[in-house]
Amino acid sequence: MTTQEITPKTATTGGDRGLSAPHQSVPGSTTVTGRTGAAEPAATRGKTSIADVVVVKIAGMAAREIPGVYDMGGGLSRTLGAVRDRVPGGRPNVGRGVKVEVGERQTAIDLDIVVEYGVPITDVAHDVRENVISAVERITGLEVVEVNVAVNDVRLPDDETADSTGETRVE
Repeated sequence: MTTQEITPKTATTGGDRGLSAPHQSVPGSTTVTGRTGAAEPAATRGKTSIADVVVVKIAGMAAREIPGVYDMGGGLSRTLGAVRDRVPGGRPNVGRGVKVEVGERQTAIDLDIVVEYGVPITDVAHDVRENVISAVERITGLEVVEVNVAVNDVRLPDDETADSTGETRVE
């Protein structure tokens, strides 16, 4: 069996999150290093790099799959995202509301979400954590140390109708 070494994306130790301390800095990616040489199996020759944006996108997609999650991001990022979505040729930003820290073999994820009115927030947060951890660990091979979920807003049923008509209650 071969050993693998993962080099972190930054030279930080992950702060107080308990992420593994790095040995070497490679900006913007996590690298899995295999062995070299003709005697080694083909699958272990060379390096695999995983950029931090990859973890951000995987976590964002996994969080949005959960029923009850209406949107992601804080108020300003959602407003800017709505403007960007209306621009022709613009794509939705799946990484909005997601922050990650990547260490040697581990990652920590922070999510800002907006939930639908009436759904149990603790259940949604639990389901989001479970889905994000499963997706990130399965796809990247990194261990997810923690997923912090911050619920920034609740989407009320009549929010959309007030926004689309432009009417206000007061004059």
